[in-house]
Amino acid sequence: MSMYRKNALRHRRGGGMASGVLGIWTALWLTACATPMALSPTPPPTATEMLPNARWQAALPHDGQPLALLQWWQTFHDPLLDTLLARAGQDSPTLAEAVARIAEARSQQATVEAGFWPLLGLEAHGTRNNGSADFPMKAQTTTGTALDARWELDLFGQTQHQDMAATAALAGSTQLWHAARISLAAEVASRYVRYRTCQQTLSLLEVEQASYDLATQITSQATREGWLAVVDLQQVQMLAAQAGSLQAQQQAACAAVRKSLVTLTGLAEEDLQKRLDAVPAAELPRPAAFQVVTLPVALLSQRPDLAAAESALAAARAGVAGVVADHYPRLSLVGSLRRDRSRADESPALISSPWFFGPSLTLPLFQGGALNARQAAAQARYEQMLARYRQAVRLAVEEAETALLQLESTRQRRVRAQTAAQAQAAIRQAAEQQWQAGGLSRLALEEVRRHAALTARQELLAQGDEVLAWIALYKALGGGWTTETTKAAPPSAATPVPAPLPPPSSPMLASPPDSTGTLP
Repeated sequence: MSMYRKNALRHRRGGGMASGVLGIWTALWLTACATPMALSPTPPPTATEMLPNARWQAALPHDGQPLALLQWWQTFHDPLLDTLLARAGQDSPTLAEAVARIAEARSQQATVEAGFWPLLGLEAHGTRNNGSADFPMKAQTTTGTALDARWELDLFGQTQHQDMAATAALAGSTQLWHAARISLAAEVASRYVRYRTCQQTLSLLEVEQASYDLATQITSQATREGWLAVVDLQQVQMLAAQAGSLQAQQQAACAAVRKSLVTLTGLAEEDLQKRLDAVPAAELPRPAAFQVVTLPVALLSQRPDLAAAESALAAARAGVAGVVADHYPRLSLVGSLRRDRSRADESPALISSPWFFGPSLTLPLFQGGALNARQAAAQARYEQMLARYRQAVRLAVEEAETALLQLESTRQRRVRAQTAAQAQAAIRQAAEQQWQAGGLSRLALEEVRRHAALTARQELLAQGDEVLAWIALYKALGGGWTTETTKAAPPSAATPVPAPLPPPSSPMLASPPDSTGTLP
């Protein structure tokens, strides 16, 4: 080869390399000119903007003690409630769905993270060509293998932002699982307290029914003897029928609450009924009162549902950045190593081993506005998540404020009902003494006893509502969850337990009169 031809070949090779570099820089320059101004996502609002009230606007419980909410269920001192909570956690379709969402999010994150690694592919092929009748040729066999490699350099953060979005989605799924656990525990405890309250209410209604039955017998006998008019008997019978109707209605309500516990725990109804019957009906679960020492802004780090909404917002924000990065070119290192073998009949085999390695640049020049549309859609999704986050924060504050209001209201009701029950108990005791002395008729005594049962029912309902208000406040404050929480803390037997709520004052709750009318 002449010197001229060698120089020309060297010049063509150098020119090809220079043309490739020039083409890459030209593509980058065109991208800079063609990429539209990225839409700037609206920054998330600050805590002060979302929560203008620095302090709670409702009265805080003042009779509680500092207590870790994660261990609050222990203060109920109710083994059956602990069993039901554990059973619900083991056999809850809601929690199972949340766990499946976590697994899905973790798989999606692994799929995205695989984009940081190079891709390798192995191909093998084999063909045999016999030609055709019009163009006869010797049979030819071709076999070969190829090893292809590709590694995309994440220069503009497409994969990085996708990974950020997947990580935020995984965190949100985990936080929603925590939220589901807290809601499930609160729901099981609420239904359990309602059932216990319903049982005791039914016992008091049975006391009233027994009193009405006894009054009916006495009035019937007095009517036959001419001491009372028929209308008096009819009035007592009407009141007795109303009491029986109320008792039947209460029995149906207890059965409905029991069936809801069956749904929540997955236990067979017969098994659950045996467990519930094994616990004395006169015992109403009374948890320890706790102090609310946090401010409204602390809800952002105490409620897992708010943390999940924040994670969804972060994922949407990363999604906007990832779509913006799609406007830029994608630079990859690609390579291929092949080995082919071709052999015709009665001819020596021809072997070739071509390979190549180098950069590959993909530039989105024109896609009919698809990229801009995707970016606008991502921006719209972010605005949706932002609106949901703001709404979730407002609803969380409303829920906590409402729980505080309900707690104070039920506390006042319980205090007044307790005072009324104590006064009615004193009246009942005086009436019994007067009856024993012969200064009061049995009908008047039974009326006093029915009033005592009524005030006892009112006190019982007030106490049950107060326990339900504490459970609602527990849920509204996040159930002891924090942003650092990864799993619920195990119970500790050494945890100091504050004094429980005051027990009922009326003796009607502890020892209801028997159905025969015999005085206790």
